[in-house]
Amino acid sequence: MWLLCPMAQAQPVDVQVLLQGDKVVLDVSASVAAEREQVWAVLTDYEHMAGFVSNLKSSAVIGHDNNALQVEQSGEARHGLLHFAFHSVRSVELVAPQEIRSHLVSGDFKSYEATTRLIVEDGGRTRIAFHGEYVPNRWVPPGIGPSLIRSETGKQYDELIAEIRRRKNAAVPPAAPASAP
Repeated sequence: MWLLCPMAQAQPVDVQVLLQGDKVVLDVSASVAAEREQVWAVLTDYEHMAGFVSNLKSSAVIGHDNNALQVEQSGEARHGLLHFAFHSVRSVELVAPQEIRSHLVSGDFKSYEATTRLIVEDGGRTRIAFHGEYVPNRWVPPGIGPSLIRSETGKQYDELIAEIRRRKNAAVPPAAPASAP
């Protein structure tokens, strides 16, 4: 019975943030009880992403060519009294359903490169493994900066996983009612 409890199925999102001079190195690992295709569908739903990732104000595909997209996103990260607005246009290469590669076209970064891999695990689980390296246009304070990035990234992944679960549960037909004897 404990397997049906959402907390028993939940696994923490591991977020590692490292400052290397001006560069931010970000690694995220999260395992979700969903098939890789279900995870892929959410992570690549750029047109609707602002509806389920709370720090995004807008997200849109503004161009595409085969398996490459141009994605424009803007939003705001908040941590206590601090807030940082962001905007980016990224070129996103899709290697369905296992890898998403993106790099900066324009926006609030000097550079941005990231890869997300979807790894099939036992028991119908998928591991999301993200590695990104970027140089923001703004100075990242060594103390609070990594904490803000870690907090916002963890929150984003929690929201993505919640959307994966929501869609997965919506796709499951309801159980047939028990028949009376």
